[in-house]
Amino acid sequence: MDAVKGSDGQNAKRPGKRDERSRRTREKIVAAALELFVAQGYGATSLQEVADRAGVAVQTVYFVFRNKRTLFKDVVDTAIAGDVEPVATMDRDWFRAACAEPTAAGQLRAHVRGVRDILGRVAPVIPLIAAATATDPEIAAQWPAGPDPRYTVQHAAAEVLTSKPDARPDVDTARAADLLYGLLSPELYLIFTRDRGWSPAAWEAWACAALLAQLCEDQEQTAGPSAAAAPPGTACE
Repeated sequence: MDAVKGSDGQNAKRPGKRDERSRRTREKIVAAALELFVAQGYGATSLQEVADRAGVAVQTVYFVFRNKRTLFKDVVDTAIAGDVEPVATMDRDWFRAACAEPTAAGQLRAHVRGVRDILGRVAPVIPLIAAATATDPEIAAQWPAGPDPRYTVQHAAAEVLTSKPDARPDVDTARAADLLYGLLSPELYLIFTRDRGWSPAAWEAWACAALLAQLCEDQEQTAGPSAAAAPPGTACE
């Protein structure tokens, strides 16, 4: 049944059905915008083109997002999250599961795998951000000022990791957060996967081995050589 009687006796659509339709519409618009922004750039893409690609009226795009700047922010946020749900990274299942690992080494492996998935989605968007900011300086205002959200996530992961029994006792939370923030940065990911032609799995193997050596006890001998020897396409095990 798709409708219920309202207080005035008229049929009213169930909120759940309406919310689901709104979510699907939002997903279609964001996916269409991502394709067009990557293909032809932020500045060259009109909302009418986005609407045409998404199969909706341009008025719908304006109703949902108000303007192109807001749509662009949603495209970036969705690339990071993997969906349009308003759930913070630290509340995502993959992040919580990684933190729940009983050892620092186990957490690192799960954490790097989760970050690899994010970077794979975000990589095509990273060049767009600088270009969009140059085209429309107000783009930067779409993100609130303050600490880098990516550092906040890595610091939270580091805080949990450094409390585990196999974490190196000479590495504190701040140092661990810096290492996670630097080695798992989108810029470094692009250097390896875009500029040097590494596969995402090869990057994951290298990043995991490097972090294990830096952050976990008894990993220098086992993790260090594997980072150099890991063939393309080999993930961190």
